[in-house]
Amino acid sequence: MLETRDEVAFTDEELTELALGADTAAPLADDAVPIHEYLAQLPAPLPGWYMPPAIARADKPWRRPVVITIIFAFLLIDAFGLCGTYGQLVFA
Repeated sequence: MLETRDEVAFTDEELTELALGADTAAPLADDAVPIHEYLAQLPAPLPGWYMPPAIARADKPWRRPVVITIIFAFLLIDAFGLCGTYGQLVFA
């Protein structure tokens, strides 16, 4: 077993194979580290393997006005006390 995390480089396929092949009834090793102690040693709130950083997508410029218009239309329908649940606007 390798001593430090820096020496370990697993691919997703290798990690999946290890996880699926693990014995869930086996007792924990004597040198097992609780996850809260391991996470406390990292500089970030969560490690990169647990939750990778978000990536900004380049949206098309027409999407935002369309979505805002649809939301505004639903709010306007609700403000007038109407219900459009079944496709027809009726008084609620």
